[in-house]
Amino acid sequence: MNRKNIPLLLMLTAGAVTCIITYVKRYSMNAKLISLFVVLVIFYVLGSILVGTMNYFEKQNEEKLKEEGEVIEKDSDEADQNPEEMNQEEKQ
Repeated sequence: MNRKNIPLLLMLTAGAVTCIITYVKRYSMNAKLISLFVVLVIFYVLGSILVGTMNYFEKQNEEKLKEEGEVIEKDSDEADQNPEEMNQEEKQ
């Protein structure tokens, strides 16, 4: 699922729940609209924060994997350049 849709889905789900609750409790039309607007704004902001946090952690994980990949490449390059030295170190 695209992460850009998470705030929208979260907001719309919260809005649907709010509509149902305000209808069942027989709120006035003004109270329904105000509560719906407040809930939509709050959950959109929360969803945006969630996506931002997920993107931040993914970026950190990618950087960590990239660093690990560079270390592995350096080790394999050293083995290709000096195979005799590597064999001598393994024997000791």
